[in-house]
Amino acid sequence: MDRFQFGGSDESVSDFDEDPSGLPFPEPLSRTSFLAPDFDPAVFLSSLRNRHQSLEDLRQELRNLEQVLNKELLDLVNENYQDFLSLGTALRGGEEKIESVKVGLLSFQRDAQGLRDKVDARRQEIEGLLNEKRLLRGQADIGKDLLDYADRVEELEHRLMIAEKATPDETGSADEDSVSDSDPDLYGSDSDDSDAENVAEGAAPVSLKRLERHVQAYVFLAAIAKRVGQHHAFLVAQQPRVSKIRSTILLDLKTALERAGPAGETRDARTMAVLRLYDLMGEDLSAIAALKNLKI
Repeated sequence: MDRFQFGGSDESVSDFDEDPSGLPFPEPLSRTSFLAPDFDPAVFLSSLRNRHQSLEDLRQELRNLEQVLNKELLDLVNENYQDFLSLGTALRGGEEKIESVKVGLLSFQRDAQGLRDKVDARRQEIEGLLNEKRLLRGQADIGKDLLDYADRVEELEHRLMIAEKATPDETGSADEDSVSDSDPDLYGSDSDDSDAENVAEGAAPVSLKRLERHVQAYVFLAAIAKRVGQHHAFLVAQQPRVSKIRSTILLDLKTALERAGPAGETRDARTMAVLRLYDLMGEDLSAIAALKNLKI
């Protein structure tokens, strides 16, 4: 059968004639596609799947692009050939200029090193002077502490009436200090009341104000000695005088315990005050010994 009847009409069967004019013509390859830093040939070829172009045509187009690029490179070299030649000519004889620059650079480097050496020497000199200044300042501070220490030792000796040679004026001042300290203090009273069993006839209670000032002065001496260094030659020479001062203060504290007055709240308050002075001196063992020997 040469003819078919379809839909009530006769149509002849003919082969399908393809007309390539209706297909989109592929655009030329762009150079920018090959300039990407992460260019990948496989990814590039996969991006061309929508190009209606045979593989052979694509190869030919790439060859043409390569030829164009080679020609452009050759033209660029030819255009700048004279410049390349003139650059080589300009560099001839440059050894003298390079040597001159090198000599100047070495001279500058030598001068800079000389300045650096001078600065370093000056810096070391200044550091030495600063260290010497700090040393002298420390020695001056030690000298002030030693003078203060000697004055306080002498003052305590006069107050405690243990100076080797006391002038009448110094004795009078000590007596005035004793009289001024006879006022009642915050720990108790310095009145002439006495307990016949504990205090001898005519003996008065010891002034706790005066004792406290003596103890504080002694403690300050210990602080100065600790700051200066107890092995300092001057402090070692003063040690017999300081030991005598300590013994005298401890004796006064013991006497204060014995003359605390009749039993009662006043006696207890004065006893506790004296024990606090023992503790301030760091003489706990002496306080225990004094309490053991105390007749209550």
